[in-house]
Amino acid sequence: MDLKDKVVVITGGAGGLGLAMAHKFAEAGAKLALIDVDQEKLEKACADLGQATVQGYALDITDEEDVVAGFNYILEDLGQVNVLVNCAGILRDGMLLKAKDGEVTDRMSLAQFQSVINVNLTGSFLCGREAAAAMITSKQQGVIVNISSIAKSGNIGQTNYAASKAAVVAMSTGWAKELARYGIRSAAVAPGVIETEMTAAMKPEALERLETMVPVRRLGQADEIASTVQFIIENDYVNGRVFEIDGGLRL
Repeated sequence: MDLKDKVVVITGGAGGLGLAMAHKFAEAGAKLALIDVDQEKLEKACADLGQATVQGYALDITDEEDVVAGFNYILEDLGQVNVLVNCAGILRDGMLLKAKDGEVTDRMSLAQFQSVINVNLTGSFLCGREAAAAMITSKQQGVIVNISSIAKSGNIGQTNYAASKAAVVAMSTGWAKELARYGIRSAAVAPGVIETEMTAAMKPEALERLETMVPVRRLGQADEIASTVQFIIENDYVNGRVFEIDGGLRL
């Protein structure tokens, strides 16, 4: 699929990986619909994209009515939907439980677990469903890309996050099989440790240890993830696969 004049919806589009993708796809001539819960960041992101055709939609992707209404607005404003990138996600790390001298001292709360599942998994499901519906009703071929993580294989202190990221890979595979009859492809990208505002705030010694864990001896760049997503969109034979972009790191 050629990105020129195609409508690309990006959740979490006001910052991080989502905003990096927005800039890359804008350069390729795409029209952008950025979804984010933060209205102020969304307005700034749209302004930063300059001359690109871009619309911002402030909505809560965990709210079904909000998502349905949001995609209806996108269709009204831009006329079609061609691509969805489910990039919105949160972390609420913590151990499943802690114990000392045979006594359990702490547990991951249900609220801590559910908050991550709600955004990373339920939000991706709702947006994926409505994007697919919008692609079909606007008579467009489409692509859905879910952003997973190498944590999908399981990681200490990330029961909630790892479970959500494994599940979005499973959804991607299932959607590839279900939606092909409508001309819609689906895939996932599982980034490793990417240079972001969070890693920039780390202590130098901690950052150095992290970098030495990666075989290529550096963190990934947001543009490298954006390039992978663009490859998936533009290569019409990519379907139902997960791309691990991690510099060789295995958790």
